[in-house]
Amino acid sequence: MIERLEDNPAIIVAGHRGYKSEYPENTLLSFRQALNAGVDMIEFDLRLSKDRVLMVIHDETVDRTTDGSGRVGDFTKDELKRLDAGGWLAPEFEGLKIPTFAELCALLAAYPDVLLNVEVKRSPDAKEAADQAVSLLAEHGYLSRCVFTCFDAAIIAYLHDVHGVKTQGFMGEAMSNFESGEDGTYSKMWAIGVEMSLLTPQVVKKYREMGLQVWSYCPDDRQQVLYSLGCGATLMTCNDPAPAMEVRKKMQS
Repeated sequence: MIERLEDNPAIIVAGHRGYKSEYPENTLLSFRQALNAGVDMIEFDLRLSKDRVLMVIHDETVDRTTDGSGRVGDFTKDELKRLDAGGWLAPEFEGLKIPTFAELCALLAAYPDVLLNVEVKRSPDAKEAADQAVSLLAEHGYLSRCVFTCFDAAIIAYLHDVHGVKTQGFMGEAMSNFESGEDGTYSKMWAIGVEMSLLTPQVVKKYREMGLQVWSYCPDDRQQVLYSLGCGATLMTCNDPAPAMEVRKKMQS
């Protein structure tokens, strides 16, 4: 299913951590709102709890996105579930919880066509997190919908070499453990994410000539969306997917 991204002139819109600009990131509400808005893909982040349960959360700590404090890996699943993951953004979101990855997979059953950008966060146990993620996605029959990503090039290589899945990495200077050369990190990548401030037509051309899909992050207004398209990057990860979807709608009419 993920092959539909290849050489596709249409805009492919991914919701960054769900619908990050309007809802508490990486919550089931944020994902549901992005999915119901019509995104093609959702991007989300995975970390392991103290008791080895895969949780959907971006930061190494819970401080920014919950009412708690401390490292995610120092909490059990039940302890993480007791935290408020919504009130930090606005009072109306109080009571939202950090999802387990199993809960997100259950939600996705109602959206059989959506693609998945699965980010395994850099951590000492990232390989274990990657193993669990691949296993659960395979169990649900979702692997054909996935592109896996990580800012650690060693995890990109692990996902490519051990699990044989499609991977999305980043420009070499943005990654840890990056290996240059013909058989290096770029050879393990199917796609590359390029931050908007670094995106140019020349950069897109360079990576396309290397056989990589090029995807921009995060074009969140009409001007940025049009700039991304002008550079040749039609895959976009957006905090606010509305402008990209509006441009796409006008292009299709």
